[in-house]
Amino acid sequence: MSVKPKSEELNAAFSACRRYFATAALFSLAINILYLASPLYMLQVYDRVINSGSEVTLVMLTLVLLVALGALASLDMVRARILSRAGVRLDSLLAGRIVGATFDGILRRGRAAHPPLRDFDTFRQFVTGPGIHALFDLPWAPIYIFVIFLLHPYLGAFALCCALILVGMTVANEWLVRQPMVDANEAASRSYNFTEASLRNAEVIQAMGMLPGLLVRWRRDRNRMIDRQQLASDRSAAASGLIRFLRLTMQSLILGVGAYLVIERMATSGAMFAASIMLGRALQPVEQMVGSWRNLVAARSAYERIKLMLLDNPVQEQNLSLPRPEGHLALEAVGFALPGNGKPILRGISFGIGAGEVLGVVGPSGAGKSTLARLIIGVTAPSAGVVRLDGADVSVWPRATLGRHLGYLPQDIELFADTVAANISRFRREGDMRVIEAAKLAGVHDIILRLPKGYDTNLGEGGAVLSGGVRQRIALARAVYGDPSLVLLDEPSSNLDADGDAALLACIAELKRRGTTVVMVTHRPNTLSVVDTLLVLKDGMVEAMGPRQEVMTRLVRPTVPNALQDGNRRGA
Repeated sequence: MSVKPKSEELNAAFSACRRYFATAALFSLAINILYLASPLYMLQVYDRVINSGSEVTLVMLTLVLLVALGALASLDMVRARILSRAGVRLDSLLAGRIVGATFDGILRRGRAAHPPLRDFDTFRQFVTGPGIHALFDLPWAPIYIFVIFLLHPYLGAFALCCALILVGMTVANEWLVRQPMVDANEAASRSYNFTEASLRNAEVIQAMGMLPGLLVRWRRDRNRMIDRQQLASDRSAAASGLIRFLRLTMQSLILGVGAYLVIERMATSGAMFAASIMLGRALQPVEQMVGSWRNLVAARSAYERIKLMLLDNPVQEQNLSLPRPEGHLALEAVGFALPGNGKPILRGISFGIGAGEVLGVVGPSGAGKSTLARLIIGVTAPSAGVVRLDGADVSVWPRATLGRHLGYLPQDIELFADTVAANISRFRREGDMRVIEAAKLAGVHDIILRLPKGYDTNLGEGGAVLSGGVRQRIALARAVYGDPSLVLLDEPSSNLDADGDAALLACIAELKRRGTTVVMVTHRPNTLSVVDTLLVLKDGMVEAMGPRQEVMTRLVRPTVPNALQDGNRRGA
């Protein structure tokens, strides 16, 4: 299925919301026309009612004014509701896509400098919230200036000059504030990312007394952010104060111009006061924009980052869905290097295993074992070569389809703040028995039953209510859920006790009996007893591969520590 050029994604979303913004623009026209009610009321009172002394005219004019102002308030409220609905529509169109693109970007390049969903919320809240009202009202300022021209050309010319002066001040404010805001946003991103990384390692920081030094490092970016924000705020406040001074001065001076015209009998008293009110209304959106300039700059920067992120992570074409794989795994001259790093982590990895085989991967730390695991499972694309499952390239296999046939237990286990059942089932709704079957296969069913609410126990953030070993066994149940064709286990026994080790070996033996292909990265010799084939990595290359007993005999004879006992305390 073909997809639109990705540069059009945001435009397409806004096109889908076009009727909301068009309706809001029409309401803005009506609102700004109704704002003429007050100056026209004053014009009529001064020029007609006072001169005629007609109380009936005054009452009727007052009733019309009240109706107009009531309609204005109602339309303003409805406009706000319309823009709020536009925000909901934008969220339904783009939020899921942005989350998906964020996942793709993190898998390719690591953490995002700016959280894209936070950027989207910043932009969405601005374009659908009160801050956008000034932009809707600004195009109608010429209406007021045109009406002032109708009252008298001198008054209109004065109002036009005032408007041009304030627009010039707005442009100057943009020039003064933009760079400090960009610098502040960059420093803020570094500070937030450093803070999040520190919180993830709170135990290490506390145990080794790192907090004082870490706070000094954290304060560096924080001070930069505060300094640039303060500079931008000072400049914006100065511009805002000056613009407010100019607007109030202009509203007063137009009274002076009007008074001169009244003295010269070139205009009426009502025209003088009406022109002052309309000039204030014409200049008000400009002042509002300067007051919310920081929000406008933040929304614009967020929009640009979202656009670039979507361009960098295009929607994948929906390829033909393939049948369930049997589990034949083959790597063809696979290599991997980090972008910008000339030294490859893996070089020329080629091997194949049949369906239902159990492959053990061992090697010293830094050999590339965990990188190989990520390439096999398809979460990282190789820099060279191809990883094939049943002959199909795993990097182009439709992820939503392939993921159902894969199981993955990473080194760094992450459980989600939901129930045990939801975590094991991968948040699918396919029946309770499949969840229980997976838990029994992983040997964790009895442990789950002893939790406060059994399978309905909420695990909290990161599975905080569980021990490391139980978290690992629940993650193993998640990996084997749904009878996958290929299961990849990266250091699956790192947190397990003797009972956990026994349950793990029983699980792998059962997977093998069912015909599931298993790839296990490990450094514990006792977990190799269920392995059929052993692969030894060293310096990113295959040092040895073959039947388990044959390879172990070959390695143990010259030097025991090299591949097995020196081992991988934490994989690459």
